[in-house]
Amino acid sequence: MNHIPSKNNQASHGTGDANRSPWYWVPSLTFSDSLPSVAVMAISVILYKQLGLSNAAITFYTSWLYMPWVLKPVWSPFIDLVKTKRSWILAMEVLIGAAFGGIAFTIPTSFWLQGTLFFFWVMAFAGASHCVAADGFYMLGLTPHLQAGFMGIRTLFDRFATIFGQGILVMIAGNLQVIYRNSISYSWSLMFYGVTGLFIALWLWHSYALPYPKEDEKHEYVDARTIWKGFRETFRSFFAKDQVAFAVLFILFFRMPEGLLSKVSELFLIDAGHNGGLALSPQEYGLVQGTVGIIGIAIGGILGGWVASRDGLKRWLWPMVVAFTLPELVYVVLSYTLPESLGIIGLCVFIEQFGYGFGLTAYMLYMIYYCRGTYKTSHYAIASAMMFLSMMLPGIVAGTFQEALGYRHFFIFTLVTCIIMFVLAAFIRVDPDFGKNEEENE
Repeated sequence: MNHIPSKNNQASHGTGDANRSPWYWVPSLTFSDSLPSVAVMAISVILYKQLGLSNAAITFYTSWLYMPWVLKPVWSPFIDLVKTKRSWILAMEVLIGAAFGGIAFTIPTSFWLQGTLFFFWVMAFAGASHCVAADGFYMLGLTPHLQAGFMGIRTLFDRFATIFGQGILVMIAGNLQVIYRNSISYSWSLMFYGVTGLFIALWLWHSYALPYPKEDEKHEYVDARTIWKGFRETFRSFFAKDQVAFAVLFILFFRMPEGLLSKVSELFLIDAGHNGGLALSPQEYGLVQGTVGIIGIAIGGILGGWVASRDGLKRWLWPMVVAFTLPELVYVVLSYTLPESLGIIGLCVFIEQFGYGFGLTAYMLYMIYYCRGTYKTSHYAIASAMMFLSMMLPGIVAGTFQEALGYRHFFIFTLVTCIIMFVLAAFIRVDPDFGKNEEENE
């Protein structure tokens, strides 16, 4: 149940609806929160591959774009103390839309690499700020039980944003290349202009649909000293929590295999057969990711949220950890069999996305569990920064490793690194009741 603002608060905001269902805003906010990171870290990979960059250069440049998400805790106190989180969400959506437009404008130019990287960086900083505000907004606008119940929906729409970006948008760019006779730069430019319009629409919807949680307040008297004090207290209190060592290790290393796999798996699907890839066209890539993939992530994400809400996170931790190894296993099989059937490839993508959706629920719920209490918004920003660091560092070297090892041996290497997930899961401690229907404590 949402926090209900006072009548005076509603009046001051005009159109705020205190009783609006989370279904009005949680799915769309999750989508708008996730799409910038998908564009920066996934769509950019396909774009630069089609524009002729090497695998090593692609993973190096695009992995550094994780940095704004890594640095989120540095400016999260500003978002906590200056203006409301609702205001930050709306302002950043405007800036993200402008960055999409800037990318669209610079792709056909002679300085396409410098121009697109600049606007990807702008989008990354705006997207990271949006992420801090949105994470806090979920915690203020949803009770702990609703947070657990909607975790599957958030995971679903997070991956839907991934599928939409990697699948539907890439497919649109591929179809435009057919229409405009293989004009790669012009086709991608038109696609990014379309996403600019989409973000304008999301901004308009959220201006109407986002509620006004009572705790989402503007701090009237804020100066540099106040912000610095909040910054220090945020970090002090985060690292003073129980089991901090195991929690930090879990957050930093649990997704490391995925950090190695994520960018290279995209390149593998579209790379030429003589390079060891599956040689999917943009349309085939988009079709597989945008249809079968979304079904897999929907089932996995919703099932993960449902069982965690019913039985608690502790009960399902190990099955979720096992499920999170499925993507690595799938790509080992694909790299050795190199199937030509789009149906078989689609089935493998379904298994991969299901495992990802089901397994990621445990990781995200654990971060919520660890960050409960005072400063929960800023603490979650610190945890999220560690999560992105765990994706950034492996991604920087992933392309170089792949070029040295080849796809087959590289995927075997990522599967072996999954051992660390099982070791870390053995040491973390979770309240057996966390996530259950009865869990209503802050």
